[in-house]
Amino acid sequence: MSGSPASVRDTARGALFRIRVVPRASRSEVAGFEGEALKLRITEAPVEGRANDACVGLLARMLGVKRAQVTIIAGHAARNKTVAVEGLTAAQVASLIGAPGDGQPA
Repeated sequence: MSGSPASVRDTARGALFRIRVVPRASRSEVAGFEGEALKLRITEAPVEGRANDACVGLLARMLGVKRAQVTIIAGHAARNKTVAVEGLTAAQVASLIGAPGDGQPA
C-alpha cells in the first residue's frame, strides 16, 4: 500500500478510522492510503446505499469480523467516511490495515 498510513483510534466499543471511497471501480480492493484515510475502490455505484454496503463488506472481510461489527458512523453520502469496528482494538485494526494505532480514545 502506498501513501501515508491512516490513524486508528480506540473507542469504548472498538476502533475508529477514516476511509476514502472510490465507487464504480473495475474491482473492489484496498488501494493504499490517501492522507489519513484508508482508500477503498469498490465496484458498486453510490446509489441507495449500495456503495456503503460494499465498503462494510470489504472491511469486514479484510478485518476478519462480522458485517454487523463494522459501521459507517459519518459521511454516509460522501466519499470520506468514518468507520467504527466493534470488538477490535486500534492496535489490532492498525496491524490489519497497515496503519499506526495511536491508542488515544476518540
